[in-house]
Amino acid sequence: MESPLNGSSSELEKEIISRFQILTGNFLKRSRIFREPWGNSTVLCIDFESSPYLFPFTREQTHILYLAMKQLGLANSIIFRANNKVLGWKKLD
Repeated sequence: MESPLNGSSSELEKEIISRFQILTGNFLKRSRIFREPWGNSTVLCIDFESSPYLFPFTREQTHILYLAMKQLGLANSIIFRANNKVLGWKKLD
């Protein structure tokens, strides 16, 4: 059976982010999600670009993010942004 991915790291990254969005539900629908290197580690960035009013998250929403990140092995930290402005940073244990 042939894999739906073409084997590139870019395609794998897109698939993982897509699965993350599915696991976290609709509350991230209007945000841009990507991973970004910070020193020797990687953080997950959620950029609210045109809808910063969606931040901050409730405790329940943060827990959903944590579970999805852990399941997919995305990162241990998350940055919330509105374009270049950092709205918040959370290290997930």
